[in-house]
Amino acid sequence: MVGKILKRLYIILMFLFLYAPIIVLIIFSFNESKSRGTWSGFTLKWYIELFRDAEVLKALYYTVIIALSASIISTIIGTFAAIGIYDMCGINKKIVLNLNYLPVINPDIVTAVSLMTLFRFLRLEFGFVTMLLSHITFCIPYVILSVLPKLQQMNKHLAEAAMDLGATPMYAMKKVVIPEIIPGIITGALMAFTLSIDDFVISFFNKGAGITNLSITIFSMARRGINPVINALSTLMFTGLLILLLVINKRSTKNLNKEVKLYEK
Repeated sequence: MVGKILKRLYIILMFLFLYAPIIVLIIFSFNESKSRGTWSGFTLKWYIELFRDAEVLKALYYTVIIALSASIISTIIGTFAAIGIYDMCGINKKIVLNLNYLPVINPDIVTAVSLMTLFRFLRLEFGFVTMLLSHITFCIPYVILSVLPKLQQMNKHLAEAAMDLGATPMYAMKKVVIPEIIPGIITGALMAFTLSIDDFVISFFNKGAGITNLSITIFSMARRGINPVINALSTLMFTGLLILLLVINKRSTKNLNKEVKLYEK
């Protein structure tokens, strides 16, 4: 009995430690004062100011556009790369897998400076394209690592059976392989999107004039004090993500219940 209470208390304290800063941020997004140390009354003015702040809205626009583009492109490349790696064998597979791990275990500063040096060498103008390419580069390994486990769980003879029945390789890929690994693809896409939104170091080294994202904007604000509109924006982003997770969880539960009912029949 005492052990169960201690375990529950530990879990409560762990979640409180993780989510207390977010709760404080949400509360102070409704604070009348700019100060994060005193509460001076309830207000919605920071939410109104958010939609009037051109700098923050511009940063949000580039953040979302780059994150969506990078997640889509890296998911496509990463999925086909994972399928190619899965079909490899022996020492070649080990070498490619180890190369794929490098961007994951490398410090962000190493990846950022390496990409910046490459873009300088190629004489690319720093801006939207360089930031997008850098985000795609560091997102691809995470997509591969998300898709590979699903490929290993899949029956490798399914695609061969489809082709034996007359399907072309591309048709077998589209109708057999992709549906089997779709959970891994979705996981990789969501991870790529999250990493892209969260990134600062790689974005900072590979941005161009007039191109910025939220992490860089918040970093530049930190020198003169964080604008409370960032609290409002963070609250809206957190609420939107929470609603999205609840919807996905509900749909997943519904689909699981349908599969269980079909299996029982």
